[in-house]
Amino acid sequence: MAETKIITSQYVRIDQIPAGIGERIFARILDNLTMILYMIGLFYLINYLNSDRVNGAFAIACAFAMFLPVVFYSFLWEILNRGRSPGKMVFGTRVVMRDGTTPTIGAYFMRWLLLIVDAWGWIGIVVILLNKNNQRLGDLAAGTMVIKEKDYHRIHVSLDEFNYLSRNYHPVFPQAENLSLEQVNTINETLMRRDANRSQRIVMLSAKAKEFLKITPLVDDETFLRTLTRDYQYYALEEI
Repeated sequence: MAETKIITSQYVRIDQIPAGIGERIFARILDNLTMILYMIGLFYLINYLNSDRVNGAFAIACAFAMFLPVVFYSFLWEILNRGRSPGKMVFGTRVVMRDGTTPTIGAYFMRWLLLIVDAWGWIGIVVILLNKNNQRLGDLAAGTMVIKEKDYHRIHVSLDEFNYLSRNYHPVFPQAENLSLEQVNTINETLMRRDANRSQRIVMLSAKAKEFLKITPLVDDETFLRTLTRDYQYYALEEI
């Protein structure tokens, strides 16, 4: 099964696994059943509103307002429930952008808009079978994909912080590749803390890093540690 790899802000690589076609089909069937049950209840409510006790125009307006959730079912559920309809919740799947971030309203709308095309003549199933990320036409147009929800809380991050690592970036300290994730996390935590002992900890941590990596930098300790984390990030991203 295809996997989409991304790096979180903690430099953890996540294998983003697309939902299988069976999961997507059964989730859609369950969503359709939910809509059918809603419409049956709506039918009885409309009959009640059309009785002599209620004004006819008011009954029609109420019926129209209550019918809208059926039309916008997928769109509304995915926006209000972070990419999950009832069917997707049952089968443990979720809509995300291809980079693992939360889709925009525009992306959700595009998926919904092309749902009719995908459902017509089994076009959506055929398209899903023909691409490695199991995307239907709506997903391809919106730049989204449906993934297994496992580890989503680790995927839900913004990748904007990685923009400074352009293709022309060159690591200052190649030895940063030898750092472990735990060591980089320790450096980040030290840099982020703001208290009276911060400077002393930075000096001590910098000394340990220099000794471990056998580096004699020509910059101050804080700049050295920040550069190490940036270089480590570069090598982590390069592996994808």
